[in-house]
Amino acid sequence: MASDNDDINYERLIEDYRPRLRERVVVDRVLDHIQFIETAQKEQIRQKARTDGNMVATDLLISAVLKKPHAHGWFRAFVDALLHAGCESAAEYMQVNPPEPEVEADNDYCVKLIQLLSPSLVDMKTDVVSLHCSSKCLLTKDDVEIIKTATTTQGNRSGARELLSCIVRGRPGWFSVFLEVLRETEHQHLYELTGGSPDSNKKGSGEKLPSVKDEPMESEAPAAAEGGDSLQLMDISYAEEGEADLYEGAPTESSQVPKSSKPSQPDSVAAAGVPEKADIVLRDYQMDVARPALEGKNIIICLPTGSGKTRVAVYITKKHLDHRRTGGRSGKVVVLVNKVPLVEQHYSAEFLPFLKHTYKVERVSGDCQLKISFTEIVKKNDVIICTAQILENFLERSNKGDDEGVNLSDLSLIVIDECHHTQKGEVYNHIMMRYLTQKLKNTRLKKEQKEPMPLPQILGLTASPGVGGATKMKAAEDHILRICANLDAYKIMTTDLGQYQREPRKLIQTIEDRREDPFGDVIKNIMNDIHAHAELSPTSDLGSQNYEQWVVQKERIAATEENQKVRVCSEHLRQYSEGLNLSNTIRMRDSFSFLNKYHEEEIKRKTTPDEENDIKITDTERFLFNLFKENKEELQRLAEKPEYENDSLSKLRSKILHEFSSREAARGIIFTKTRRSAIALSQWIQENPKFADIGVKASHVIGGGDQSVVKPMTNTEQRDVLNKFRNGEVNVLIATTVAEEGLDIAACNFVIRYGLVTNEIAMIQAQGRGRAEDSSYTLVEVKNSGVAEKECVNEYRINMMNKAITKIRALNQADYDKRIYEFQFQAIMEEKVRMSKKKQKRMQDEKYEVKFSCRSCPTHVCTGDDIQIIENMHRVNVTPEFSQLFTKRENPSLQERLLDYETNYYIACKNCGQRWGSMMLYRGIDCPCLHVKNFVVTFNGKKISKCTKWSELPIKFPVFDYAEQASRVAESLDDEDDDAE
Repeated sequence: MASDNDDINYERLIEDYRPRLRERVVVDRVLDHIQFIETAQKEQIRQKARTDGNMVATDLLISAVLKKPHAHGWFRAFVDALLHAGCESAAEYMQVNPPEPEVEADNDYCVKLIQLLSPSLVDMKTDVVSLHCSSKCLLTKDDVEIIKTATTTQGNRSGARELLSCIVRGRPGWFSVFLEVLRETEHQHLYELTGGSPDSNKKGSGEKLPSVKDEPMESEAPAAAEGGDSLQLMDISYAEEGEADLYEGAPTESSQVPKSSKPSQPDSVAAAGVPEKADIVLRDYQMDVARPALEGKNIIICLPTGSGKTRVAVYITKKHLDHRRTGGRSGKVVVLVNKVPLVEQHYSAEFLPFLKHTYKVERVSGDCQLKISFTEIVKKNDVIICTAQILENFLERSNKGDDEGVNLSDLSLIVIDECHHTQKGEVYNHIMMRYLTQKLKNTRLKKEQKEPMPLPQILGLTASPGVGGATKMKAAEDHILRICANLDAYKIMTTDLGQYQREPRKLIQTIEDRREDPFGDVIKNIMNDIHAHAELSPTSDLGSQNYEQWVVQKERIAATEENQKVRVCSEHLRQYSEGLNLSNTIRMRDSFSFLNKYHEEEIKRKTTPDEENDIKITDTERFLFNLFKENKEELQRLAEKPEYENDSLSKLRSKILHEFSSREAARGIIFTKTRRSAIALSQWIQENPKFADIGVKASHVIGGGDQSVVKPMTNTEQRDVLNKFRNGEVNVLIATTVAEEGLDIAACNFVIRYGLVTNEIAMIQAQGRGRAEDSSYTLVEVKNSGVAEKECVNEYRINMMNKAITKIRALNQADYDKRIYEFQFQAIMEEKVRMSKKKQKRMQDEKYEVKFSCRSCPTHVCTGDDIQIIENMHRVNVTPEFSQLFTKRENPSLQERLLDYETNYYIACKNCGQRWGSMMLYRGIDCPCLHVKNFVVTFNGKKISKCTKWSELPIKFPVFDYAEQASRVAESLDDEDDDAE
């Protein structure tokens, strides 16, 4: 605990550097990360920033930080807030070694020079310069957002002013990097104006000022690295020093480089903090599978998780680019992944360290601002790592004749990670269908003695192509051959890993059913009372998967038939079924907490905060609320009886205790089915003193999608947990399937699948997480999950898959090519039929009639004519008539601040309280955003019972007319002012 003397020293430090903080702190961002300042005071400071400017608000912020009595850890929290807000230069003054006076003086000179030259600098190409500054970490993600908004709404010069005000807040060394950006972006006159040498054409030269001391290049790279947070999407888990991991490939000279060594140039590599690596050296088995690709052939590499597929891909990429450069041709490689975190992982851990010395490597994903100019990135870099959807979007733009598009002919090699996803409906397949269609056209062009369009080489990577649910060998072969055909693969390459093969010890833990289950019996009695009330007769065991499917179907049918009694009963039955499953998977208290929270939310939904609206409570709803109320105390009492807990938890407890008591340094992953169970299991471990006694430190990682009612994890939160797992702060990771595929997670010595079995691909991926020597793989059964039987089926499928791959590899090339061609031709014809049907449907749907009514009551909400779409994503209804039908409520779990809009409220039916969607503040305009799953949809006179996504409706809504709506809002405000006068 900090002493009073420490606090006095901290206060003096902050006061001494108040002038520096005033110049470098961005108040709004720092406030987001400070918890010890009260909300009301935060709003006061934000208001001061809006009215009097950032510097005045910073003074107010500092005064609030210094206010006594101090909270525990206040100074560290303030420094952390500065770091998390991207104000590293300000945080540096709070650290042990602030900048030297001469460095400060030089930096002040650079700031003044920028201010002096700003009338000329504001004529820069702001978007281009912003992009490059972001890539070199001169700008944070928030900076880029602000600059883009200013440029879009107020013009290029306003955006340039924002850019200049942002970069001067950076750490010392920013100026030379900014000069480099001006030179690279062909602002030669500005580059020379700010002190660059007119004779210099080389990177890093000409960065001298007449009166400013030159800083060593070594200090510039870290300055760029720490000047922003826009590039740090996800830290990568490296194998610990001295540990032999298959994924690392053969040892390289880089392993002997001290951690303190720094790159000699302030490039993007230094900015990303990526260690240098020597030439790639492949193991024999890796070279065996790579050979056909080195000859320019399309192949699929099928190797187990952790065996170095990505390292092989880097090697092939380098040789491909080297070969083309030697032949006087330019090469262009795109590496496609299917998950955002994999972009940063492949970039930082593999492609950049090995290729940075000779080739330009960049990455683009939904989390990266660089995607705003993807076409330029493709032009200016040799290797681009991106999510597949981004490439598909720009291929489609090119197909429509857009100048900002990308053609397949622009690329010379496409690497497709997790290529088993190249199947119908997947984005990989959309890209490859373009490839196959052009390949067919090229055949015709050659016959007509015309020039064919160049096509890139294809390299697919997978740990398991699977069998696609096949039960017979022929079907399994066809499934794998179809993937080969979709990827136009010359061969599927696999090999025996020999001495590097790792097979974890496998164990299946079966469970005993409870002798007594009074908690579950109470839930079942409640469910039976509901069945009787709604006159429903279930056809399967309560809590089973079949029962849940039956209930969901009943709810959908009842919604379309406007049978509110059955609909609301079905919804409650679904929750009780989930409660039963939870009591069989995690603690009864977690199950009770879930049911109690659901009923509290339902009751809250039937009350209005302003009490102006009288929300109707039907007799059925009153019956359901009372039913839970009558049984609540009994459920709560039984939930605290440990003797009635499920046997699955006992088996899991024993397994974890065994792993940690029998190993020196245990580290493991527990895979579970749902986000809720992952969070609950993490809490269960953390609250159990027996686990703490043997050094178990648990945390959870779940997905980032927002389809679940459980709050998703952001990429930053995922990254933080994985970093802690890598460095040992966490040694048990409880994860949903988000951690199964692709992510390079630090080596584990035990993997447990807790009541979770999906398909054979996921099983191989999960087993592959156990990369350490003598690792174990355990399946713990959970009641009603059927996982033991499914695991046996998956083992059978894996054997079938391996045999099918062996048979395919044994085919002579002519027979293989013939079968591949047949599948390709079939795929092309199916695509043509699909597109033809889509075109016909689009023509038919030009005359459509769609109506939306509340899912919980008969209220007619709107028609399709009332809906507009924002950013090709959000369906909104801004008509005055619609605004009279809903009430707006604060949504504490949804505080998502994005570039142009905020969603802090949800909207609900005034009549029954059913949620309809969220309230967006889009560029200053309130826009009610509808979620289609909350409505009964009538399409061309027919009610649709199942519609959970807008994409399921074949309707093209008009684009939101911002100008028209803004004009309406302005008129209404004028009217209000007139009335007030």
